[in-house]
Amino acid sequence: MTLDVLAIAAHPDDVEQTCGGTLIKMAEAGYRTGVLDLTAGDMGTRGTPEKRVEESAEAGRVMLLEWRDNQHFPDARLQNDIGARMTLAVRIRELKPRVVILPYWQGRHPDHYRASELGYEACFLAGLRKLDDYSEPHRPFKILYSSLYANVTPSFVVDISAQFERRMSALLSYRSQYGGTDGSGLFPNEAEIRERLGAIARFYGNLIGVKYGEPFVVKETMKVDDIVTLGVRSL
Repeated sequence: MTLDVLAIAAHPDDVEQTCGGTLIKMAEAGYRTGVLDLTAGDMGTRGTPEKRVEESAEAGRVMLLEWRDNQHFPDARLQNDIGARMTLAVRIRELKPRVVILPYWQGRHPDHYRASELGYEACFLAGLRKLDDYSEPHRPFKILYSSLYANVTPSFVVDISAQFERRMSALLSYRSQYGGTDGSGLFPNEAEIRERLGAIARFYGNLIGVKYGEPFVVKETMKVDDIVTLGVRSL
């Protein structure tokens, strides 16, 4: 298995909220897409690790993924240690993604920013020829940071207007997390989560003149070859 795009996330349902529309769009364009969840959310209030992994598989089918797996690292105790970095680096060498999507490097949940730094360092290690004697070196060409929940200006926004409903269907595959609640507190009901995520996606879509969007940040400067064909009107 080799992938064009690999999203690495701390928990099942993270990518469905932050970059699921982009993964769907890339799959529809013919790219091979995949997700590696680092934990099974075993410290979550609702559901079980087994149930959440089962739900993630269904969500992956909805998102048209070629591949999805769970690393089963400890939830709420994710550590960027040498063992985790080496394990993840070997997975990256096996999957050979050209593009890796990581969580934004700051956030409320420690697992999210740990996943970001762990993913970045594993991508670097994966390119070292002498890392091990059993796999070929591979370093992704591009690392993107999904910044939907970060209060930062995105480097770019992907138009997911045509993919938004499928993204919501993927997220709502997690019935243990989003089903049968009263819409208040930590666990919103289906109507509330639709309204919340719809509002966020409309905000980012509005920045580029479309209905729904997903924001991303990159650390390097983007190259432009043709300024005449640049998208998004200035006036």
